Amino acid sequence: MSNDSEVASKAMKFESVPQVNVPKGRDGKHKEIITQLLSDIEQLAVGSALKIPLAELPDSKENVRSALSRAARQRKINLATSSNDEFLFVWKTDK
Repeated sequence: MSNDSEVASKAMKFESVPQVNVPKGRDGKHKEIITQLLSDIEQLAVGSALKIPLAELPDSKENVRSALSRAARQRKINLATSSNDEFLFVWKTDK
């Protein structure tokens, strides 16, 4: 086993950067659509659902639904979804 002085004396393999330059969030490929959907969901009237054309989604219905679910869970928003061949429907729930 190596001790701390041996580890410290080896040259670093990876570059170091100041922590202020480290990104704090993840800007995934779905960020734009998810941000828009969450904004629309927050404005929904009780008893209403968003009707999102599948043709307007930047990725598959399943991938967008998963990304939306993760983002909503982080914001503590309870959502339900449904879909057919043309649309994805999303609404808030009371869970």
